[in-house]
Amino acid sequence: MTVSKKVGALIGGAIGVAAAGTAIALGVAASRRRHDPDDPYADEPLGKLRPDRTYTVITDDGIELAVEEVDPAAGGKPEITVVFAHGFALSRRSWHFQRKALARLTEPRVRQVLYDHRSHGESGRANEASSTIDRLGLDLGEVLDKAGIEGPTVLVGHSMGGMTIMALAEQRPELFTEQVCGVALIDTSAGEVGKRGLPRPLLSRYNPVTRNIGRLADWQPAAIEMVRAAGGQLTRRAVRSLAFGSKDVPSSLVTFLLELLDATPTRVLADFIDTLGTHNRYAALAGLKHAHVLVISGDADRMTAFSHAERIALELPDAELVRVPRGGHMVMWEQPQLINDHLVLLLQQCAYGRTGGRRKWWRRERE
Repeated sequence: MTVSKKVGALIGGAIGVAAAGTAIALGVAASRRRHDPDDPYADEPLGKLRPDRTYTVITDDGIELAVEEVDPAAGGKPEITVVFAHGFALSRRSWHFQRKALARLTEPRVRQVLYDHRSHGESGRANEASSTIDRLGLDLGEVLDKAGIEGPTVLVGHSMGGMTIMALAEQRPELFTEQVCGVALIDTSAGEVGKRGLPRPLLSRYNPVTRNIGRLADWQPAAIEMVRAAGGQLTRRAVRSLAFGSKDVPSSLVTFLLELLDATPTRVLADFIDTLGTHNRYAALAGLKHAHVLVISGDADRMTAFSHAERIALELPDAELVRVPRGGHMVMWEQPQLINDHLVLLLQQCAYGRTGGRRKWWRRERE
C-alpha cells in the first residue's frame, strides 16, 4: 500500500466513524451508479422527488435553512403536519421512502415539511461555535414557528435529527403540550454514545486524528477532498458495513448514501464532532412526556446500539419501542415498509386519538 493510500484509509476511516453512522471518505464510487438486475431500487429516483414548495427560513443568527413542503398527493386539506429532521452528514433527501409513502396517505392527509440542518444539504454554512445540537434544536423551533404550521404536528428525527428533537424538548417543552402530539426517534441516542456504539475518542475534539482533519480542511481543503475521493472500493465496503445491518443491502442504497455524504464538506464534519461526543439529553426526555413517542432502532446498528433505544423508551411514560431485526443505522432505507407502517400508526393516533386512555406499550418486530 502506498503512503497516500495509507493516509487516505486512516483519515477516511476516522471521519467515517465520527459521522455518527456512516463512513465519510468518499469518492469515485459516489458518482458511478452500478447496474444490478436484482436491485429493487435500480430504477428508483432516490432523493429526486420534487416538492410542492421550497423556501428559506432565516435563523436568528442569520443562517439560511433550506425548507421544502409536500402536500397530500390526492389533494384535500391536510389533517396533520410531519416535520422531518435528518441525520448527521446527510440531508432532507434521506427521507425519500418516508416522504413518498406519506404523500399517498389519505387517513390522515399529511402535510410534510423537510429541511436541511445548518451546514448540511442546501442550507447555509455555520461556524464551529454554532455547530451544536443546542443550536440545531433552536433551528427546528424556528422552522416550526416560521412555516405557518397549525394543528397537530409530528416530529420525526433520525440519528442527529433525533438528538435535535430532544434539544427542542429541553428548550421549549410547551410545544409538546400545545402543538407536537407525536415524536418518532429513529436510530438515535439520548447520551453516552461512547459507552455503547461509537467509541467516544473518535467523537472528541481532543482526538489528534479528528483535530488534524479539521486543521487540514482549513489549510488545504482541496487536499482533503482528494483524500476522500481516493477511497474507491474500500470506502464503499466501509459504508456498507457501518451504515447497514444487512449484508445484501441493495447497491443503489449504498451509492445513494455515498452521494449524500459526498455533499458534506470535511470541515463541517469536524465542526460537529464535539457536540456529538458530549450529547446528553436524558433529562430533556421529560419534555416529551405529553407526546406519543415512537422509538425505532435496528438491532444491528453499529453506530447507536439498540440499547440506546431501550434506554430512551424506559425514560418515557408513553413510548412504543420497535426493534428491527438485522436493521442498521440507515434502517429507514433497509426496511422502509416497516418504518412507514409504524409512522402511519403514529400519525393516526395523533390525528384521530385512541381509546383506553394513555398507556405505555411495547412492540418488538419478530423475525
